[in-house]
Amino acid sequence: MSNPSGQSRPGALERLFTLSERKSSVRQEVLAGLTTFLAMVYSIVVVPSLLGQAGFPVETVFVATCLVAGLGSIVMGLWANLPMAIGCAISLTAFTAFSLVLGQGLSIPVVLGAVFIMGVLFTLISATGIRAWILRNIPMGIAHGTGIGIGLFLLMIATSGIGAVVKNPNAGLPVQFGDFTSFPVMMAFIGLAVIIGLERLRVPGGILLVIVAISGLGLAFDPNVKFQGVSSMPSLVAQDGTSLMFSLDIPGALKLTVLPSILALVMTAVFDATGTIRAVAGQANLLDKDGQIINGGKALTTDSVSSILSGVVGASPAAVYIESAAGTAAGGRTGLTAVVVGVLFLLLLFFSPLASLVPAYATAPALMYVGLLMLSNVVKLDFEDFVDAMSGLVCAVFIVLTSNIVTGIMLGFATLVIGRIFSGEWRKLNVSIVLIAAALVAFYAGGWAI
Repeated sequence: MSNPSGQSRPGALERLFTLSERKSSVRQEVLAGLTTFLAMVYSIVVVPSLLGQAGFPVETVFVATCLVAGLGSIVMGLWANLPMAIGCAISLTAFTAFSLVLGQGLSIPVVLGAVFIMGVLFTLISATGIRAWILRNIPMGIAHGTGIGIGLFLLMIATSGIGAVVKNPNAGLPVQFGDFTSFPVMMAFIGLAVIIGLERLRVPGGILLVIVAISGLGLAFDPNVKFQGVSSMPSLVAQDGTSLMFSLDIPGALKLTVLPSILALVMTAVFDATGTIRAVAGQANLLDKDGQIINGGKALTTDSVSSILSGVVGASPAAVYIESAAGTAAGGRTGLTAVVVGVLFLLLLFFSPLASLVPAYATAPALMYVGLLMLSNVVKLDFEDFVDAMSGLVCAVFIVLTSNIVTGIMLGFATLVIGRIFSGEWRKLNVSIVLIAAALVAFYAGGWAI
């Protein structure tokens, strides 16, 4: 039946994701989703490997990691309509494996109970508005500094992952340049240069094309990239018959000796993930006229609820992945990007052997490019407000020097408060900023930081 108005009716995807309003298209969002997926697919290898060292069954952790990323990203896309993908956080995964299980000797069920409780507390903090309050009270200098720092952090992650930046075995600075002539390093830097050229020409899907091309070259010339089949059946039951599904021990996790670890998980997740969400939203221009994230409350809640799912299925705490910025750089502006990521992770449950065909040096150029893009936040710093701008730079620099987003944010807040006082600008402070700074400093001074 024809439309009497003579105008074409918007499709279901247009109505659901408001594509035209955000100046996007289905094709653009699908390409962005593929780009984000390829940039973060390494997590399905890294997370099982880390938890496997602590005694988790690797095959079930792989399935659980895909479920958390798939379902969390789909909820983010459908509910919050933001191009942000969820996954098991690498930093929190390492803490779960090496501190809680191997370090403190906690059993895996108790640790999963701790992850579940952390998710519940995290959700309460998000749903009650405490987390949104924190987000609203991050000063602009520190907000931009977080984006700069995460950009530098992405550069460090990408280059160290391919051996371009390595540990210095000699006396002096801790790192040095790796082997420039190695295949991964050469491919990554050539790929970065090609991406820059394609993006200058505004070639649609340029980042994705580079990832696919380098993966093909890796399959052809790199003996470490091997075709290992196409499909396999997923299962949350290990080969020995054990399963982590619903195996969490909540009473054991509520013991006084475990509670400080839960506090560390919650505090780290609150500031790490909140800073990441703010940085990705800013990079995608998804801020309202007041500088707040569009649908930010829904994004924060989705992020925290995903950790509850992690505890149930036997994985580590979840968070929004900073690699989502690779998708926004490729044009992702709506939740359709996140839905595409989620569907691909669920499909990966049945096609896990194909994951090995995307080597780290294929996604490294995308991460480096996004890191460079995020450095543009430097021009947003207002040096007329010198203390605010310098606090943002302190935040940025120490995110990469300590490889920890929360550490950078803590030092940024502390610098801002002390700087305001000694510059005679204490009237520019408010109670909220002082409380956040005090809480962060106490968190580190108490030795609870991850």
